[in-house]
Amino acid sequence: MEILEELTAIRAPIDRCFDLARSVEVHLAGNIHSGEQAVAAAGVTAGLLGPGQRVTWRAKHFSIWFQLTSEITGMKGPGYFQDTMIRGPFRQMQHDHYFRVQRDGTTAMRDVLRFGAPMGFLGRLIEIAVLREYMKRLLRERNEAIRRIAESDEWRNYLGA
Repeated sequence: MEILEELTAIRAPIDRCFDLARSVEVHLAGNIHSGEQAVAAAGVTAGLLGPGQRVTWRAKHFSIWFQLTSEITGMKGPGYFQDTMIRGPFRQMQHDHYFRVQRDGTTAMRDVLRFGAPMGFLGRLIEIAVLREYMKRLLRERNEAIRRIAESDEWRNYLGA
């Protein structure tokens, strides 16, 4: 199993950052390259995700279409939420999202992503050789989209005024 941590400083209020990180539309805006969609196979396809809600994502990675259903399995806003893969290509995947106001007024958004590939020893080799860097890049792209949107007036397009 791999554990990735990423810290992003955002010059925006904690509530805005928390909500943008839960937005289906912001998630899609941060993953344009994979053709990602929220599909109606299970649960929510738009808006802000809340406790117990599920979303099924469909995206192309490594030239293959995948579906992954995740559920919000923990939430204590605006400081924390967790999503867990219920169905999908990984043996397991869990993503903790932490938010904290810094002394300078910025919001520190910290992600802890745990994932494991299927297929035992071969899966572990794939995690190390390919997935670690690939997943790190996806996480950074998502966080950059959240930061960019939160720090501009674009957040109003997702959360309203």
